[in-house]
Amino acid sequence: MGLFTWWARVRGARTRVLTEDALKHMHACEWRSAQATTASLSGALRLSPRKVVRLCQRMQEQGWIEVAGSGLRLTATGQRVALQVIRAHRLWERYLVDEARVRLRDVHAIADRLEHKRSHERLQAMDVALGFPTTDPHGDPIPTAEGRIERTEADSVPLPEWPVGRPAVVVHLEDEPKSVFSQIAALGLRPGQRVRIIEADEHRIVFADDQTEHVLSPVVAANVFVAPAETPEPTETIEVLSSLKLGDQAIVHGLDAALHGYTRRRLLDLGVTSGASITAEYAGFFGDPIAFRVRGALIALRREQADHVLVRTNGDGGSVEHAHG
Repeated sequence: MGLFTWWARVRGARTRVLTEDALKHMHACEWRSAQATTASLSGALRLSPRKVVRLCQRMQEQGWIEVAGSGLRLTATGQRVALQVIRAHRLWERYLVDEARVRLRDVHAIADRLEHKRSHERLQAMDVALGFPTTDPHGDPIPTAEGRIERTEADSVPLPEWPVGRPAVVVHLEDEPKSVFSQIAALGLRPGQRVRIIEADEHRIVFADDQTEHVLSPVVAANVFVAPAETPEPTETIEVLSSLKLGDQAIVHGLDAALHGYTRRRLLDLGVTSGASITAEYAGFFGDPIAFRVRGALIALRREQADHVLVRTNGDGGSVEHAHG
């Protein structure tokens, strides 16, 4: 390969990445009911205004964007291309968290690179292997292969706006700015997690999940979006399976919404499904793994797996009546 050919390929790849990043930025603006501009693109892509104008001219020539008043908007074709990039990005994030065990705060940057090296066949295979996830690890919807995307946080509000004492479920974690998201990720928060605010003032938000109490400043907590949590029956409590003491029986309420991939499929195959009766039988020498009886079979789960199984108990460690399996 000659030097000129090599340089042309590198330059073409660079242009493609910038174009796809621009389409993704414009889609994000429209998703928020805002309008993208050459100035917003300049900031998002870290390009000079002159280079942004040239990039926009190329995208107009390809029929991907059009001028709308003082701003820019995607055409139907541009929307389809943007959703392909977003689908690749969010599927990669889901894979990196669920299967590769990459820390949540690191997956966005990695997926930003991988989204540009995609094929339809590879994405389809990944989608199947992950169990057709509908959201990424931040709670954002994953576009379908057909290019459909649905809003999932219509009734959500930032955590500081949520009433003290009212049960809520985390539905979205905003991943920008990175410094703020790092603080959220460090707490281990994830979409699908049930939380309750204990106290709140202008200096701090104190809230708890099923096991731990957390403290965030209102500025950071504003990047955690919550929605109403399903309320259990008055005599019942929703807990995680790992909290059962040996001999306790409960009813499977469901699997944590944040659980995807191989682990989710394995639990379902083992019969850990909504409505099943489950009993903590015995634990390993160091308390891990734990053996549970479900649907007549004895299964062993690590605590980190049992943390993703939500169960209904009567609140005092006893059995839930009308258990069935």
